[in-house]
Amino acid sequence: MPELPEVETVRRLLEPCLRGRLIEKVTVLRQVIAHPGAEEFIRRVTGRRFDIMKRRGKFLGFLLDDGQKMVLHLRMTGCLLIEPAGVPAEKHTHVVFSLDDGRELRFSDMRRFGRFWLFAPGEADSSGAEKLGPEPSDPALTGDYLRAKCGKSSRAVKECLLDQSVVAGIGNIYSDEILFAARLMPSCPASRLTRRSWQQLARLIGERISYFTEKNKISLEDYLRSKGGATRRICRFTDTPGSPVRYAAHSCAVRSLAAEAAFTARTVRNCRGRKRRSKPYAAFPARVLKAVTVGGRIEKHRRGNSLTAVPPSCVSALIFPSSVL
Repeated sequence: MPELPEVETVRRLLEPCLRGRLIEKVTVLRQVIAHPGAEEFIRRVTGRRFDIMKRRGKFLGFLLDDGQKMVLHLRMTGCLLIEPAGVPAEKHTHVVFSLDDGRELRFSDMRRFGRFWLFAPGEADSSGAEKLGPEPSDPALTGDYLRAKCGKSSRAVKECLLDQSVVAGIGNIYSDEILFAARLMPSCPASRLTRRSWQQLARLIGERISYFTEKNKISLEDYLRSKGGATRRICRFTDTPGSPVRYAAHSCAVRSLAAEAAFTARTVRNCRGRKRRSKPYAAFPARVLKAVTVGGRIEKHRRGNSLTAVPPSCVSALIFPSSVL
């Protein structure tokens, strides 16, 4: 699922192409309009011009010249492309905005979870964007704020970061990156964190999200060439000697046993863009593998000496004792 850095990358790439452009025609091929109905959506948007493009958490907002606001959530597989009208559309294209410069803004979504909303000036926003917590860069996001929101919770600290009402825009991948930088176990109950830990976490949330937003910078040509698939560029190996527990996850370069296991049963791309299929993690015995995080939960070893109970597609990180590394 695109997270804040990827959504911000899309906004930065597309806003210069859309600003001031007249929407000559709107085609809705499949029902992905949450509010209002598709026919009213088409009627109200046709003939309007794009003004500015904003982002709130994982939501994209398009302000039109008459004050209306169009909101989009990409969800898991949503993608926005701007292409010449003559270029064949992607297979799962659901909405097409024909522009006055001969190009089309196309929304495609293989799983069809993405949604559009359209709100008149002064109309209440029912998309959910108004319920989000502060942005990672918001000065209001302090250690005291996080402690007040989550300090008494028995939830895992990763679950707190994934809660969009606490902090906007953080998902599975960047919560792992933030917690790795803070040296915090994802399953650690939030109530066990000290005030100093909350302060450090608040600082690292803004720092890490800002870092990866800048790291994800690409050209519009590369973005369109990859059909919107090149917005996440994490090519860093989390390998710090001497740490008691290390996470090997979300890296493009497989350099050790830990990294090899972290990419188990997945197809990954290394820094040159070539594909590699790694070994199944069930081959690593319990004496090597300490635990695996699945959506923020720690799953211990099962079925004897191998970890076979967790579907590979659910794995977010594997954790090893430092003695192995």
